Amino acid sequence: MIEKISIYNLYYNWWKNIDKTIFSIIILLFIIGLFFSLVSTSLIASDKLDTNSYSFFFKHLIYIFLGMMIIILLSNIDSIRLLKFSLILFFIILISLFLVPFIGVEVKGSKRWIDLFILPRFQPIELLKPFFIIFLATILSTEKRINIILKYSFSFLITLLISSLLFIQPDIGQTLLILFTWSILVFTSGVSILFLSIFVISALIFLLYLVMFVSKFTYIKSRILSFFDRESGTHNFQSDKALDSITSGGFFGKGIGEGTLKNKVPEAHTDYIISVISEEFGVIAIMLIIILFLTFIYTVFKRILTIKEEKYKLILVGCSSLILMQAIIHIGVNIRLFPTTGMTLPFLSYGGSSIVSISIISGIILNLTKRKIN
Repeated sequence: MIEKISIYNLYYNWWKNIDKTIFSIIILLFIIGLFFSLVSTSLIASDKLDTNSYSFFFKHLIYIFLGMMIIILLSNIDSIRLLKFSLILFFIILISLFLVPFIGVEVKGSKRWIDLFILPRFQPIELLKPFFIIFLATILSTEKRINIILKYSFSFLITLLISSLLFIQPDIGQTLLILFTWSILVFTSGVSILFLSIFVISALIFLLYLVMFVSKFTYIKSRILSFFDRESGTHNFQSDKALDSITSGGFFGKGIGEGTLKNKVPEAHTDYIISVISEEFGVIAIMLIIILFLTFIYTVFKRILTIKEEKYKLILVGCSSLILMQAIIHIGVNIRLFPTTGMTLPFLSYGGSSIVSISIISGIILNLTKRKIN
């Protein structure tokens, strides 16, 4: 009886202190993603894979339950303990990222996943991103007596290391996302805009050189060139179909189950989920989803203004910026504003690694924005 009371008090205090607006938006986005997983994968499972038409949906449901457990756990523990534990996890997952070129599973010419037999296939970079933000924030918020150039240089070297490991997979989308996250955190920490610009321009020139002149990355080069020349190559097929589906859906969509994109484009339920939604439910559904994301980011930033600890501010800025940028890239690819990158939409896209990653980020955000008990 005493144990039940203590558990009740523990979660009562958790519910009383978390930011309920942020938590509600997270739950709503997960529910929306679960619903669209059902309507976008049932035909794929039954027609193409000859299996239970709800198999993808049930897997997605399991991932979301796991994600909710992660969110509650991370948002409930002590903030200092969370950050210390996150630094340990950062190095452990970084080791797994090193192992990808050697024991990684190759899918469609890219090695991005690891299958350790005891664990289902997962993408190390998805799990690394939340802890990478905490690691960077820890470095950038260290005491002022440490040489400021040393701090920024060390943070850049770690970022360059991770970006290099991603680039050889190759995964250009996640590479750019990691560089963007570093730039946001460095800029927020108060570095000179000139210093930041030199680093960013140098990194982009180096990446451009690799893409254009190193044979290993010719497929990225052809994808970029075909983006600007719609008549060349086959790399435009997915983007063109996605844009056509958005156009055909109109303002209110064709209706549930009436879309055809999910049957024509591989991985439509992950990389092109926003087009699937638009085709069946219209642009108005996309506008509502964008409003939800913007409300989420606005609420987090509003909470940042009330926080005194510099490290916490940097972590929250990094987490919310990462979510926003990933959503922008996903939507941009779907409307053919950017070349195809294989970027999932946070909260909504199908995929275990993606859901676990966004759940970790959400748990960290809820932990650092909850009302402190004096």
